Amino acid sequence: MRAAARWTQAHLRAHRPAAVLIVLATAGITMSLLLATALFAYATDPWQRVFTQSSGAHVWIHTQAGAAAGSLADLDEVRATSGPFRTVRTSASLQPGGAKATLELRGTGRRPATAAPRVAAGRWLDPAADAGATKGIVLDSSVARAMWAKPGDSLVLSGFRTHLRVVGVADTAEVSFRAGESPGVAWVLPGTLAASTAGQDQRGRTIGLRLADPADTDYVVQRAVTQLGADQITDVSTWRQARAEAEGDNQLLGRLLGGFGLGALLAAALAVGGAISTRIRGHLRDISILKAIGFTPGQVVRMFLALHLLFALLGVALGALGTQVLGGLMPGRIGEARAVWQQLPGHTWLSFVISGGVVVFIGSATCLAAWRAGRVPPVPVARAAAVTGSRGPGLTRRALGLRVPPALVLGWRSAFHHPLRSSAAVARLAVPLLLITVALGAWTTLDRFSSHPEHVGLPAALTARSDSLGDRELHQLLASRPQLTAYPGAEVQALVPGQTGTITLRGLGTDTRPYPFAVVEGRAAHGPDEAVAGQGLLDLLDAHVGDWVRMTVAGRPYVLHIVGRNIETADGGRVVSTSLDTLRDGATGDGAPPAGPSHPDFYNLVLHHGADPGAVRDALTKASAGRLEVREAPNPADQLSVVRAVAVGLIAVLILIGLAELATTVGAGVRDRSRDLLALRAVGLTPRQITAVIVSATAFVTLAAALAGTGLGVLVSQWLINLQGSTSGWGTGIAQRPAVAVLLLVIAVAVVIAGAAAALPAARAARRRLADSAADLL
Repeated sequence: MRAAARWTQAHLRAHRPAAVLIVLATAGITMSLLLATALFAYATDPWQRVFTQSSGAHVWIHTQAGAAAGSLADLDEVRATSGPFRTVRTSASLQPGGAKATLELRGTGRRPATAAPRVAAGRWLDPAADAGATKGIVLDSSVARAMWAKPGDSLVLSGFRTHLRVVGVADTAEVSFRAGESPGVAWVLPGTLAASTAGQDQRGRTIGLRLADPADTDYVVQRAVTQLGADQITDVSTWRQARAEAEGDNQLLGRLLGGFGLGALLAAALAVGGAISTRIRGHLRDISILKAIGFTPGQVVRMFLALHLLFALLGVALGALGTQVLGGLMPGRIGEARAVWQQLPGHTWLSFVISGGVVVFIGSATCLAAWRAGRVPPVPVARAAAVTGSRGPGLTRRALGLRVPPALVLGWRSAFHHPLRSSAAVARLAVPLLLITVALGAWTTLDRFSSHPEHVGLPAALTARSDSLGDRELHQLLASRPQLTAYPGAEVQALVPGQTGTITLRGLGTDTRPYPFAVVEGRAAHGPDEAVAGQGLLDLLDAHVGDWVRMTVAGRPYVLHIVGRNIETADGGRVVSTSLDTLRDGATGDGAPPAGPSHPDFYNLVLHHGADPGAVRDALTKASAGRLEVREAPNPADQLSVVRAVAVGLIAVLILIGLAELATTVGAGVRDRSRDLLALRAVGLTPRQITAVIVSATAFVTLAAALAGTGLGVLVSQWLINLQGSTSGWGTGIAQRPAVAVLLLVIAVAVVIAGAAAALPAARAARRRLADSAADLL
């Protein structure tokens, strides 16, 4: 035992830098996996917690005002209902002319028992206090955040003669508010709702259905449509949609951290296994001596295995401690996710499982190499001279005949003299470089969303709408601005075939001035009844480009020809887009008025090159005397900016793994060249040239790994990003490969670092006094 401890101590002193790098890399991997798990928990558990605590509804059915929504409570699959509530669609702002948000007001005398809103600030409605001259309102937390509203604020609502005072903010498990897409939910007393002057088309009913089995969601929606009639249902939302929106981009961050954490774990395991194999080859004589003095093969295996398990334990402990101390201090959603995860009941045991899994995985990778150490014979055997391929000497002579520097020629031959060993070293170095390239691909794709949003389905930087300006006056105001092009638009909710859910039917642009969609498959829509669709819609309908699809809006059918697929980032890609003319006039039928809007609901503003969105917004607001509401179009890049910080951290971890593998490669190269030093000196090479031979051999191995890693990394990056786009409903075609200059810089930096790391050990080896003894032949 004492001999094993002394050998371990001497081994650590001899390989201190490599040991430190392995420990730091393992710590970084552990932090990545722990933070990825925290983000996954943060993405789902807050919504699940609210849904469970509030006895949330699995399905929300929105109907016309005269529909018998209450009859849905008699469905066999329904366990309980919330409502039905009388509703009014209205717009609200904190001050006249300010930014507005669309609200669905629900009239209720008491807080519902099913799908009960969880009051997060303020209080619930009180008929004694909120039915007087100053009427009260409770806002859903998502719309309250968007409006910067808090208890005590006054709201200006269209259709109401008096202001309403915010008395509370509540959390719900429903689909959250999204400007221009889904309205926010608010609750008022029935008397307050009755005071609204909204027209019949703005009134309706809403009922929430809590099911005995959530798997029956689509079936229940279909039964509800059949029972009430498709013309009576205006919108349907389900718990799956709400959960997916709650997960949102946090799930993408979790996948990014988890994927890179697992990839880095694989790279670390390969680096540790290679390091052990290399050190075993360099310590054959020491292992033989240990066996000669009585060590059994099992003791040798356990000694190597215990040493590297100690490295793994230290790294995991540092990673867990760093996550505990620094995780909550990280900015943005990563820090919030860490704080929420610590409050969940399963967080402690899950941390131990992840940490233990890292140790077990690295330990498994070291078992094979440690087993080889146990098979080393106790009597040293001189290694036979390597058989040189027939092409090697000829190529070497021709290269020397072309006056290629001898150091480069001999370095190339030394680098690939043992093909299997060299290929293994190249593969181990290529893995971290591949992952670095994938991280750069994610970074470049994110930059594409910010710098060229028109290429990823976001040509409009601003959206304008007004409740007080006439259509002609609004059109003239926008047309007078030379720095933008305005495209009229409108959106309606449509029921898809099978009647199990709603999608967004959008009209943008006109037949004479079509909207510049980012079409990546097929072509743009030009004629009547032609449309382009997002990947999410095609997946939902199991349709393809070229198919005809049928949908209904307020009971009126639309039959559209899908002529192209565009990149669509809204509503999970479940959007079909056509011209506003087709949306107005495209309803087929029996002479009934079209279901589409008679005038534009909004205008998408595509800015010309060099125009500043903030300046254009301020100018339009000033020119309209505050009657025009102008918002910046949502861009996923705004919510994914933390990806850059994640990418930097992951690249740092991968660099540590690469440096650890590089230390192994340099050590192996110096040891393998030690037997050749006498021969190199005999043929007249100076110590500086011998150093150049060793450095160039390491550089050639690194160059081969960098070329393979970056080449494969570009392909893997394209595939992974497009796969993420396809599964999220955005569609393929969003990936952007890193610039060639960036890839060349990565290759050059890798080679320079390899050469610099090999320079000092190579110089020491070249100046060492060597004896041509049996010890150098082992």
